[in-house]
This record gives sequence, structure tokens and C-alpha cells, in this order.
Amino acid sequence: MIPVLVTQNVVVDHTRGERRDTLDQAWAEFLAACGLLAVPVPNHPAAVDLLTAADAGGLLLTGGNDLAAYGGSAPERDAVEACLVAAAIERGLPVLGVCRGMQFLLHRFGARLEPVTGHVATEHVIETGEGPRMVNSFHRWGARAGAGPLRVTARAADGVVEAVAALELRVAGLMWHPERNAVADVRDVALFRDHLGVGSCAR
Repeated sequence: MIPVLVTQNVVVDHTRGERRDTLDQAWAEFLAACGLLAVPVPNHPAAVDLLTAADAGGLLLTGGNDLAAYGGSAPERDAVEACLVAAAIERGLPVLGVCRGMQFLLHRFGARLEPVTGHVATEHVIETGEGPRMVNSFHRWGARAGAGPLRVTARAADGVVEAVAALELRVAGLMWHPERNAVADVRDVALFRDHLGVGSCAR
């Protein structure tokens, strides 16, 4: 399996005075179905060295904390992801952002995020280049347009951007959570395998 660096959510345990890095175990299972090995990344500046040390095949920015620029409380995560994305792009490694991860990419390339309604704990139809599909939705922030090299590849009916891609940079993002489906969607498996370098879906 190809190792992929996976960023983590920051959760504060006030009873113990700890800031914890957390990752849903569902990610390891979903990535394994894609032929990928999840390598969790600590929210620490030294984490950028993992790109070389782990011989990573790519970078996955997961969901979770709001961006600090929009009121989030995990600036250390933003800083680490900024370093990781810059290093991955410089080295020509693929980057894939999910939910907050896609928001991070949009913000990095200059898009304006705004509060959106009807996108939390629900399912809805999106329009993609391959036609409509139903996806889950767990986000409070969204964009109405791409930015910089990020081209819009999917939208919800209300105009909110649901997926982006900058193929020349090997960067892509999606707003739904493929790891939260009880059974992995073969389209998501194919997307992860293709973008992160495993090849066509063989399930």
C-alpha cells in the first residue's frame, strides 16, 4: 500500500488541560480499501519532515476544525497544513482536501468562504462532470466560486462549490466525507486511488 500523510483534528480536553490530535478510525479503513496506508500527522511544525521520512505518496487534508481565519481555535493545525501543502506542491506530490481540507485549499488560493445553510448533517444531490450524485454533508462554511488554479468540478443545487481540482498542481478537494459512508462508494474509492497515484479502481 502507498503511504499517505493524513492531517488530524484538534480536540481540547479541558479536564486534563490537553490539546489532542484525533483522527476518525474510519479513515484508516477507507484508505485501506483504496490501497493507501494512513500515516497520521501531528499538529507540530516538525511534521513537514514526514513527507520525506515516510516516503509519502501524497497528502490528505481531513475535516474538523474551522479555519482560524473564520473563528476556528486550532491555529497550529492551519500552520502545519500550510507547510505541508507548500512542501507537497513543491515536490509534485498529490494533495486531496476533504471538507475542512477543501476549505483550507480554497482559502489558500484566495477564495472567500461564507456561512452556508442546509449543509450540516444531511444528504443532498450535487452536479458533477459525470452527472448528479447524492453525497453526505457536514459543513457550515462554503464557497460560491473557485480561486486561483482551483477549477470547480461539482456544485450543490444552491450554488455552493462541492469539489475543485487543479490538475497541473495535482491538487483536488471535495466537501463530502467518503469515510463516513457505511459502505465505501466505488466512485470515491476510484477518485482517491486515481488522484493519490494508486491507479484505476480494482474493487
